[in-house]
Amino acid sequence: MIDDERTRQIIKTGLLTGLRGLIQAVLSLGAGIPLFVLAVLSIAFIPLGIGIVLTPLVLLAVRALANLQRVWAAEWSAVPVPVPYRPRPERGNNLFRLLKWLLGDPATWRDLLWLVLNMPLGMLLGLLPASLLVYGVEGVVVAPWLGQITFYGWGPFWPLEDWGAVGIAGSMGLGAALTAFALPAAPRILKGHALFTQALLSPARTALAERVQELTETRTETVDASAAELRRIERDLHDGAQARLVALSMNIGLAEELMKHDPQAAQELLTEARSASGKALTELRDLVRGIHPPVLAERGLDGAVQALALSLPLPVDVRIELPGRADAPVESAAYFAVAEMLANVVKHSGASRAWVQVEYRSDRLQLIVGDDGEGGADPGAGSGMRGIERRLAAFDGTMAVTSPPGGPTVVTMELPCALSSPRISPSSGTG
Repeated sequence: MIDDERTRQIIKTGLLTGLRGLIQAVLSLGAGIPLFVLAVLSIAFIPLGIGIVLTPLVLLAVRALANLQRVWAAEWSAVPVPVPYRPRPERGNNLFRLLKWLLGDPATWRDLLWLVLNMPLGMLLGLLPASLLVYGVEGVVVAPWLGQITFYGWGPFWPLEDWGAVGIAGSMGLGAALTAFALPAAPRILKGHALFTQALLSPARTALAERVQELTETRTETVDASAAELRRIERDLHDGAQARLVALSMNIGLAEELMKHDPQAAQELLTEARSASGKALTELRDLVRGIHPPVLAERGLDGAVQALALSLPLPVDVRIELPGRADAPVESAAYFAVAEMLANVVKHSGASRAWVQVEYRSDRLQLIVGDDGEGGADPGAGSGMRGIERRLAAFDGTMAVTSPPGGPTVVTMELPCALSSPRISPSSGTG
């Protein structure tokens, strides 16, 4: 009974695989050839303008076909094929942005390579299971009945002329053997196509390894930076506000004792306590401002940078063009990056003027801080720039410093992000 069930399962799987193979073969040529021709023509026509419209449509169709192959590889052969495409930009409905996103993705070119190679291989590996099954079944069932019909000494598939009963028996035996081989072999042949698809459509291993290494380093640096920031906050609280609050508590206690015997001294202690409470409150506000400035939460990066420029002892030209607001962590990282660069200008550059430019283009927030100082800034010489570089790296951001001797110094920082809450107009000014 078990063998019968197993045999039925093998036959069922083999026949189903043959049908799937036929679908695979038809799709490889029926969709592959027109899509590849359209892809080549649309890319070639990009300079003429029509390709700008057609290329995204064709490449997205190729991507849809590749994704269908990924689904079939997983469902039919249990071969997972990860999706390697880069995330679609938030504002990717613009044709130029869409075209840049598709053509700039290495996975798009792997899709096209797979499309070319899949035309012959997909047809061969798709037709092979069905062909073996049909050939074997024909030898068992059809050849004996058509033994009298020969063409140049051959029956429909098997050589029959002048063989008589021996030839018919031989064709049936060979057909049965071929069928017995084809039924279990068909799923393996289809799995071979799935492995071919996996090899071409999966993310490149070197790229994945590099990305994992980069994320590991970034995570380590971010954890270290967060730990250092927590230690700074703890130190500032311990040495500043906490010490003042302890002194305040002692002064109030002494004032309570002196109130009965020496009201004048008690009054002086209370006055001193009030002054200490004001200083403690100021230090707490400064500490909170160092963690996340209230002006950043209230007015966004635009207003926070403007306020920062006004607080500096030298004129700062500010130009900000932001169509909206970034997420709070990105805004915070951008603000402190600009703040650190401007602090370096004040401390080390000897500049008479500075400028800040904040723009959003190509789905990236670009921050440029420059000055007309002495130049010679070295990102590796101090912890300030290095800390900002680590902070930006946590968001896949970058920083580039140009500072020849004699100046000027220009620091360019970029953060990939999306914006929301569109603004009406840009702002500019001088701090």
